[in-house]
Amino acid sequence: MIIKEIKNELYTSDHPIAKSLHHGNGFKVLAMGFKKGMILESHQSYMQSKLTVLEGAVIYKEENREVKLGQYDEVEIPIEINHSVEAIEDSLCLLTQGE
Repeated sequence: MIIKEIKNELYTSDHPIAKSLHHGNGFKVLAMGFKKGMILESHQSYMQSKLTVLEGAVIYKEENREVKLGQYDEVEIPIEINHSVEAIEDSLCLLTQGE
């Protein structure tokens, strides 16, 4: 019931909520919830990653690139590149990492 937990915690949170949905040898899947206006601050990924929007809309930002993602859109996240995510609607995303 991870996604339900995230949605419930968002009611009182002032920052995005992320929880592990599944993981194994060399991979993990995180579910992330955002309220409109929340920002996942700039950070780097150290393994192959893809962000997929299940509900809502977000803006994925890198130094020289911004990509608006709506429901079911996805973006590959380069390794060791600073990036952030801003919710332009209440949103639920999956982050898959690994090979």
